[in-house]
This record gives sequence, C-alpha cells and structure tokens, in this order.
Amino acid sequence: MSTDESRFLSDPDELLPQRPGLPVGWRVETPDPGDRFTLARLTHLLRAHERHGRGWAASGLDDVLVEVSESGLRTRENVVVRDASGEVQAWGSVHDRAGGRMLFLHIVSRDLPEGLGRSCSDVLVEWAVGQARAVGRARGLEVQQIDTGAFADDDRQHRWLAAAGFRRVRTWWQMSRPVTPDEATLVPSPERWATDRASFRLVRRGRDGMPDEDDLREVHDVLEGAFVDHFNSWAETFDEFVHRLREDPGHRWDHWWVAEVDDGDGVTPVGALIGSHSESANGPDGSYVSYIGVLEAARGRGVAKGLLRTVIADAAARGRDRVTLEVDADSSTGADGLYVSMGWQTKYVTESWHRDVPVAD
Repeated sequence: MSTDESRFLSDPDELLPQRPGLPVGWRVETPDPGDRFTLARLTHLLRAHERHGRGWAASGLDDVLVEVSESGLRTRENVVVRDASGEVQAWGSVHDRAGGRMLFLHIVSRDLPEGLGRSCSDVLVEWAVGQARAVGRARGLEVQQIDTGAFADDDRQHRWLAAAGFRRVRTWWQMSRPVTPDEATLVPSPERWATDRASFRLVRRGRDGMPDEDDLREVHDVLEGAFVDHFNSWAETFDEFVHRLREDPGHRWDHWWVAEVDDGDGVTPVGALIGSHSESANGPDGSYVSYIGVLEAARGRGVAKGLLRTVIADAAARGRDRVTLEVDADSSTGADGLYVSMGWQTKYVTESWHRDVPVAD
C-alpha cells in the first residue's frame, strides 16, 4: 500500500456508535480543513494546550494544517468533538507513522470542567483505538502501538492517559542552545568542510533546486542504521520518511547534511543531520535538529560534533539566534553529555505514553 492510500476509517460513526458521557446536542465529526473558523479554533486549542503544559505557545496555523490538510490526510485522520453551539471542545489526530507505530494527538479544551473534559478525552481515545485496529489490520499486524505525548507538568493529561490504559514509557529533554553571529565562522563553510577524520556536506541538489535522490536515500539508510537499536525505533520506508519530513512547515532541502569518511576503498556516508527552520513571532528565527545519527562503526571520530558545529554555523550565517533539539533523557548513549558540553540546556521536558492495541476485535 502506498502513502497515497489511507489506512484509516474516515467516518467517526463507524468507530463511535455510542458516545457515553457527552451531553445532549454534542457531536463528533471529521473537521473540514477548508473551514477557516474550524482551523482558527484548532489553532487556539493547540496553543492553549502548549501554554498550560510548558508556559508558552509556539505552534500556529501551519502546524494545524500538517494534521488536517488534504495533503496531511494521506497518512492522517482527524476528529473533533463539538458542543451544542458548534464550538470545537476537543481534537484528536492520528498519524500512521510507520509499521507498528501510530502517533496520537490528544487535545481537550482547558475551559471544560474535569468530568466533561474526561468524557471528551475518553471519546478521543476510543476513536484512536478503533483507528489503531484499522491501521493494524491494513498492515497485517497482531498489535498496533498508539504513541502519544504529554508535557511533563501536565497532570491532567497524565491522569486521563493513565485511566485510558496508557503507560508512561520515556522522558525527553527539549534542549536549546543560543547562537551568536560570530559562530558563522565555526566551520569553514556549512556547505562543505572537512577534518582529518571526516567530511561534511549538504545534500546535493540539481539545477531545479530538488535534491539528489541517491543522497536522500543515503541519509535515510544512515538514520535507519543509526537508530536501529534505539528506543521505539520502527522501520520506515524511504517514501514514508521523505513524505513525512516534507510535511513539516519548517522543512528546507538546504538543511540536510551528510558526513562521510574515506576508508581507503572509497567515500562512505556514516552520519547525517536533518534540520528545519523554526519561525518566531517575536525576534530572530531558529534552527531545529530534527534528526542526527551516526553509524555505530563510525562513532568516536567527531562526526556528531562536526555535524552539530555545521548546523550552528549555518544558523548563525542565516541570522538565527538558537538551535534546538530533542534528546532521550533515558538513553545510555551519552548524547546528552555531548550536547551539554557544546552549550545546550534543557528548556522543558516531555514524555511518551504508549498503549498496545490488539488488532483482532
């Protein structure tokens, strides 16, 4: 099945024939991505969710469109709960991320009282469980994982997820490093430079501005190999990988780097970094490290540090004031030590919560 074919069920009524706990007049439906009022309300709910969980909001309309637009619906499905007046009070989105792993966005209005909010949450979870079974069947699986996230300080979200059968499985540090203009010279050129142990370059692009597919496949292969033993790593096809990253509003082809070594028999790709552009409503923009990976056989050669120095220099050259990234707080790889030594500090903390759904009814 290609990424053009959705594995989800589009009609909420198929998954939610009963909606216990919702008041009379409340309804569950698929949001219309062409309705600007719905999009504005979803953006408001998402930003309120962020403000409550970490103290400030960063998402905007583009982040909502990733989930609900026609393009996004190739691998996603959405549902909303509306009150009797038609106002959206809860929003759920599922993403067929990779074989065995389905992401779940779970947002309930902060203005609702506990009981009513919990009822909305339960409806979203029941819908997501039904979608997990649909995706699992389409992929030929016996068990489908639902992977959802929560801010570390969001007690309400923790309480509702635990009651719905989810378990907290991982903690993530969201780290940020300031960038100063003089760091544009941190490496000779972000486009291409080398040490005596490795070389670093941007992914090649043709005259039409599009990247070389062989280079993209090398990045995919390196990252698949680098993360094969990492927590909750699932194999992702090349097409799924590229399609997902291109959906990111901050995606830029000139933020993909490859690290290579010459082992005497030719040049071999051993590391990769994929960055993105983080817009800011106030002040300079930033860069975000979506992925950084180094093959195990090449670790200890300064490859990761070289890639990080490259993205810092690139950010400085673009007039950006920070580089942010996520690191597994429970990992034993020591990556956090490298980041701290290079100036990164934890800005806030998030968590992964999982529920395994048997596919058979």
